[in-house]
Amino acid sequence: MTSYDLTGRKALVTGGARGLGAGMAEALAAAGAAVAVADVLEDVGKETAQSLRDAGATAEFVALDVTEDSSWEQAVPSVVDALGGLDIVVNNAGVEITSLLADLDPAGLRTMLEVNVLGTALGIKHAFRAMRPGGAAGGGGAVVNIASVAATIAFPGIAGYSATKSAIDRLTKVAAAESGKLGYGVRVNCIYPGLTPTTMGNKLAVDVAEIGLFPSPEEAAAAVVSLTPGGRLGQVDDMADAVVFLASDAAKFITGAGLPVDGGMGM
Repeated sequence: MTSYDLTGRKALVTGGARGLGAGMAEALAAAGAAVAVADVLEDVGKETAQSLRDAGATAEFVALDVTEDSSWEQAVPSVVDALGGLDIVVNNAGVEITSLLADLDPAGLRTMLEVNVLGTALGIKHAFRAMRPGGAAGGGGAVVNIASVAATIAFPGIAGYSATKSAIDRLTKVAAAESGKLGYGVRVNCIYPGLTPTTMGNKLAVDVAEIGLFPSPEEAAAAVVSLTPGGRLGQVDDMADAVVFLASDAAKFITGAGLPVDGGMGM
């Protein structure tokens, strides 16, 4: 029986400076992986990496704008060099801009498309190039993409975000098929996190109240809980544990899958 031991693995987490990404980086490190915290938030990202080192982990910060191919081209070799390889890529970086469809701002939707969809697609691209035979790391590995319960439900105010997270689901499945067909040795899966009270999650509750969908942020959060058989909001460690599982050998025959981590909200 295999475990979730990631000793000797090297991981890169995008959007790893704070929120879900920081929790995922911490969980991967706790399971034994060396971790690169990748983000545009340099000061916060460096603090997160330092906190991981203070806890005894091997961790580095790498500057990365997930929407820029050239940024990936610099970041991935840097991570491979600093950590001595690359086995796990977690495409977590994302943004959410709340809007009713009748009030949609094209600029906001373009931002979500670039960060959530393009950023994930480029993450898969550069993970494949590094991990496939002949790549800079070349030993195969695992990619875990972060979609959302928003890809599986119809919740007012998040149409653009839902569309981008649905795209991540499709990217995951096609990437898994290509990796298998071409012999890359890289498993590709995604998780669908439920609403979690991070900075982004709390802002969503405020935003849907401000556009008139709920009387208050508290009632917005309560509405989510009422739709969740698990009876609560998600926690960062719920999502982080799922990432560790999919990155580990316990999931060695799982690829192209989407794992709901939403307390049943999206069933």
